[in-house]
Amino acid sequence: MIRAAIEAARTAPDGDVPVGAVVFDEDGAAVARAVNSRETTSDPTAHAEIIALRAAARVYGDGWRLEGATLAVTLEPCTMCAGALVLARVSRVVFGAWEPKTGAVGSLWDVVRDRRLMHRPQVRGGVLEDECAGILEDFFRERR
Repeated sequence: MIRAAIEAARTAPDGDVPVGAVVFDEDGAAVARAVNSRETTSDPTAHAEIIALRAAARVYGDGWRLEGATLAVTLEPCTMCAGALVLARVSRVVFGAWEPKTGAVGSLWDVVRDRRLMHRPQVRGGVLEDECAGILEDFFRERR
């Protein structure tokens, strides 16, 4: 699943941080994929996870609940995206690189596993971490 997110990240528009996200249904079929598009759309909420969740909700067609779905993303989600994962009732989150500055799925915060919330997805972080981090490191190295 992370490999599919890596493939998506490599298609990010020039200038946007190359983060890829793919939503899989309970059978493991990819139903939506997205990349960060904040720069190209001038939309602060255009994170890959948010765009992929919106697309998956349209595919599911029965409202906003994505129960049974897995979101795979190349970078640990931020607080906005972690909150969206909880509210969308995503069953599992798998991510590649940890994000110690803004990560909200275990690094800086752990929004998705807060026991006060009614829904808490399963989480697996650090999958293909070096490869995912490498994509980001290359992007930022070119910008400096």
